[in-house]
Amino acid sequence: MTVTWEELGWERLAAGVGRCRLPGWDCTAGLVVGEGAALLIDAGSSLREGSELRARAEWLSGGRVTHLALTHPHFDHVFGAAALSDAEVYGAVGVAAALTSRHAREELRADAIGNGLDEVAATEAAEALIAPGHHVSGEWTLDLGGGRQVLLANVGPGHTAHDLAVLVPGSPEVVFCGDLVEESGEPQAGSDAVPSRWPDALDRLLALGGEDALYVPGHGAVVDAGFVRRQRDELASRFGVSP
Repeated sequence: MTVTWEELGWERLAAGVGRCRLPGWDCTAGLVVGEGAALLIDAGSSLREGSELRARAEWLSGGRVTHLALTHPHFDHVFGAAALSDAEVYGAVGVAAALTSRHAREELRADAIGNGLDEVAATEAAEALIAPGHHVSGEWTLDLGGGRQVLLANVGPGHTAHDLAVLVPGSPEVVFCGDLVEESGEPQAGSDAVPSRWPDALDRLLALGGEDALYVPGHGAVVDAGFVRRQRDELASRFGVSP
């Protein structure tokens, strides 16, 4: 039986490319389908959510999720990662330490609980958390087969010290931005943000995607280049960063 993206709660953005908005924190997860391979972008906020994401992604792709890209080391984007431990996992250089040291895990656990995640689920996810085995320092091209290539780009720091974007060429081009871009609320700058570099990171996103791309924020609706540019200017003003 053929099931559409929409029937599984996903928004189809281009051929073989889509995303869903997860409950709780309105966090985005993305999917790019190749031939015999599939890339999931972010893994949700718990092991249960990661498992559900994997199941839906594999239904849509018709095969195993072979790759996982983590856009940044915050619990609502990474706590489901252990549900995809057999995938090739990618992150920005330095993100491994931000995910797997004892101190980092405890901070992520506390942040999750403080934001309303069940304590048992938070503890389980923090203890099982896996680090990327592939560290992106500049740009990394993934070949997913069938002529489908995806570019992983280390565009940070900005929202965190380890921000990874995913560019999917095509018509239209699609850029998964992580929390460098947020649509459903003001971009959040926690203690691990690098505000002085954030506007530059958005300039790099715009250079990757161009004027006609679809930009997928970490939270909220898909936006265009004009929105990203306005958010860049707002962040520069907010943090006193010179043009």
